[in-house]
Amino acid sequence: MPAKLSVNLNAVATLRNRRDLPWPSVRHLGRLALQAGAYGLTVHPRPDQRHIRFNDLPVLRALIDDEFPKAEFNIEGYPSEDFLQLCEKVQPEQVTLVPDDPTQATSDHGFDFRTQGEMLKLVIERLKAGGMRVSVFADGDGDVDAVKLAKATGADRIELYTGPYGGCFDNPREGERQLELLGLTADAAFAEGLGVNAGHDLTVENLPALMRRIPRLAEVSIGHGLTADALVYGMAETVRRFRRACGETI
Repeated sequence: MPAKLSVNLNAVATLRNRRDLPWPSVRHLGRLALQAGAYGLTVHPRPDQRHIRFNDLPVLRALIDDEFPKAEFNIEGYPSEDFLQLCEKVQPEQVTLVPDDPTQATSDHGFDFRTQGEMLKLVIERLKAGGMRVSVFADGDGDVDAVKLAKATGADRIELYTGPYGGCFDNPREGERQLELLGLTADAAFAEGLGVNAGHDLTVENLPALMRRIPRLAEVSIGHGLTADALVYGMAETVRRFRRACGETI
């Protein structure tokens, strides 16, 4: 089965926020992505609102509810009390928990489930009680014991951090090694009954190999590479290109 494509709108919002102007519109670009067949939209509302702003969330929630009721809204973030309350208010279909410090430029590692597992259990129980599916950011380093601890948190899925793999665009041999580590992590997750998502520095070029190694991959969340391609091909055609890279026949 092809992986479902969730379009991350953070880079669109970053471009908008360079000026005190309403364009590019995250709602409009989100609509174009969904019209082109994206399965959902992803945002990461950081405390400093440097890209997605809090007031973008109800706008995107309404876009999905009113025009694309089969699509999903995925909200990423560190599980602070403010973030949890935001999710409870907006009610995304999926919450992806990440271990980011607010000052980080972007997500760059998974949770340490050995030290953060108990905290995550309480957070995940709360989110799932609100009807939200929960995914947790995990390093794709082949650590089977860490995957078992991720399962123990009560999460529905892990999201593989694919940054090291995406960073190998000029080093094929290292890319193959990183791909196999991701695959071993996914194998361990499937053995535990976890679903597997993936995200970070994924492109049209590196997605097909990822799909071959992890054919049961449920979802990919892609922002930077997809937005960069949209500057060349337009949002709609870019979404179609990424859908094909995920294994869809369109």
